Amino acid sequence: MPERTAILTLSCPNRPGIVAAVSTLLFEAGCNILDAQQFDDTETDRFFMRVVFNRLEQSQTQAAIAASVGDLAERFGMEFTLREREARKRVMLLVSKFDHCLADLLYRWRIGELPMEISAIVSNHGRSSIASTDIGDLPFHHLPVTRQTKMEQEAQLWQLVQETNTDLVVLARYMQILSDGFSAKLLGRCINIHHSFLPGFKGAKPYHQAHERGVKLIGATAHYVTPDLDEGPIIEQDVERISHRDTPDDLVRKGRDIERRVLARAVLHHLEDRVILNGKKTVVFTD
Repeated sequence: MPERTAILTLSCPNRPGIVAAVSTLLFEAGCNILDAQQFDDTETDRFFMRVVFNRLEQSQTQAAIAASVGDLAERFGMEFTLREREARKRVMLLVSKFDHCLADLLYRWRIGELPMEISAIVSNHGRSSIASTDIGDLPFHHLPVTRQTKMEQEAQLWQLVQETNTDLVVLARYMQILSDGFSAKLLGRCINIHHSFLPGFKGAKPYHQAHERGVKLIGATAHYVTPDLDEGPIIEQDVERISHRDTPDDLVRKGRDIERRVLARAVLHHLEDRVILNGKKTVVFTD
């Protein structure tokens, strides 16, 4: 029997009765709640919830449940998503010359750690620039870009996103700044890995900047892309301790490891519907 598990996420203005209403709806639809997490943001007075549930033998159809949730959303002013867990999201991976994050994501995908379908791999450089990464027969698109052709290249990229029914775009060390218009189109479904523990050491050669300042921690940040450069809602971060003995090359090497694991965790959180936008921040329901 195919899996009948679904994931519901929601956010709305906080008020009494939300949890009871959601639980009652799923009970009356013939569903069994497997996991439920919730958060009340007292600063914004908004409520967030993620529910994983099974549709039992005599349960309503997914479409009927979605309609009921829609009615509930009108009642409470909710924004919600409802997805069958087995329906994998389609992910497009963008990369330039540094392919360590791409290689890591593909490895985790191949061993089943990242439940996704890869819609395309796109690079502003030729395939030879990522020759060290085995992309097999995955669809590869070379979309070169210059300052003069940026808008045309982004139009091609947006067309590709639409044609491949891409749900999530991942900038796996894609070293191009997306325009404000393109960033707005991908709001909430484009993740970038920044080679810095934001908001420090932005711009070129962050590890060299960190070395010059004698820092004792380096890190990486995965965030949603917004028109505000490197200011998007943060999904995941990590750091690693270093010492005065570390050279800039040591920092780059250690930084690659941090970037890989931070980006992988952020992508997994998104794939499992664990991330809900909360203004300039995120609510991330981890295990």
